[in-house]
Formats: sequence, C-alpha cells, structure tokens
Amino acid sequence: MIGRLRGILIEKQAPEILLECNGVGYEVTLPMTSFYHLPKLEQEAVIYTHFVVREDAQLLYGFANQTERKLFRLLIKVNGVGPKLALAILSNMSAGQFVHCVTLDDVATIVKIPGVGKKTAERLLIEMRDKLKDWGNDIATPATDNMPIDLISADSSLVTAASNKDDAITALVSLGYKPVQADKAVKAIFADDMSSEELIRDALKSML
Repeated sequence: MIGRLRGILIEKQAPEILLECNGVGYEVTLPMTSFYHLPKLEQEAVIYTHFVVREDAQLLYGFANQTERKLFRLLIKVNGVGPKLALAILSNMSAGQFVHCVTLDDVATIVKIPGVGKKTAERLLIEMRDKLKDWGNDIATPATDNMPIDLISADSSLVTAASNKDDAITALVSLGYKPVQADKAVKAIFADDMSSEELIRDALKSML
C-alpha cells in the first residue's frame, strides 16, 4: 500500500498530477480541495494517498491531509459510491463542509454534486451520520471559501487565459459535470487574470 508520497511536482493538469519521487513519476488524482494546496511546478509536495487496484487499472488518489483521505475511505464504503463519486464530493466541498452538511441533514446541497441523486444523497447522510459523529468541528481541512491566493499556483506567465479556461472546463467535465454545464459555469466567472485553479474553484462554488 502506498500511503504517502514526497517528491517534486513535475506536471499538474487538474485533477491529476505527476509527482517525481526518487526518480519515479507517480500519476495521482486529487480532489480539487487538495489540488488548490499544491505548490508551483518543480517544488516539493507531500500528499497522502489511497491506492486502488482494479482488474483493468491501478489508481492512486492523493489528498492534502489525512482527514480528507479518511473521509474519502469512508465515502467509498457507502453503497453506490465509488472513488470517482467520492472524488467529486471532495472536489465540491472540504471535509469540514461535508461533515457540516451531514450534521444538518442537508440533502439540498449534496444533490447539487454531479452524480449524486436524491436517493444517493439520502443514503450518504444516513450512513455517514454515525461514522462522522465523533469528528467534531475542529478537523483540519482545506477551506475553499477563504483560500489565500498564494496557495494557488497561477502559472499565468506560462499559459494563456484561453488555455486556463479550457483546462478548467476539462477538469469540471472529468469531475462529472456535463460539458455545457461546465462551459457555462466557467464563462460566468471568467476573468483574463484568473488561473485555471481559480476558475475551477469559483465555478464549483457557483454551482453549489
């Protein structure tokens, strides 16, 4: 089991990165709440990981901290929730925000996440309620609402505004949003000086 990686960030194309550790490049998929915390390219990054082995693939998922990984592991144990849907949930809200939704029995917010229907949302709230009751309100999670800009790698000198827009739309589609929906959300908040990470973050916030 690969539980933690520490290396140099070689590539990042949300929601995936390439992290070089001792000469080996690991392809890792992250929820956007963790992706926002990545350093700039060629800098060192530390991520906690969850390794999934299937008949047709071996997949590595990464997280900014152990709390997000723990929640991911709880989510994929819920009937009807696989890694892709768990990733979508953690891309739309931090672990703390999800716990808050469960505490308030907030079905309305959960169903706005792509791939989560009303029945799945209700099942999530029921099954996660007991599992999260001891988490408390002081869990360490990345907060997207007040994210300092210096935590987001703009890379604006390397890519054009149009490329950032295309990257953001592609990332949203990979998270389960329909192309038309992703395109509309990004265009609604687009500004020339915004990085792809900022576009993704604000587009996700606008759809919840």
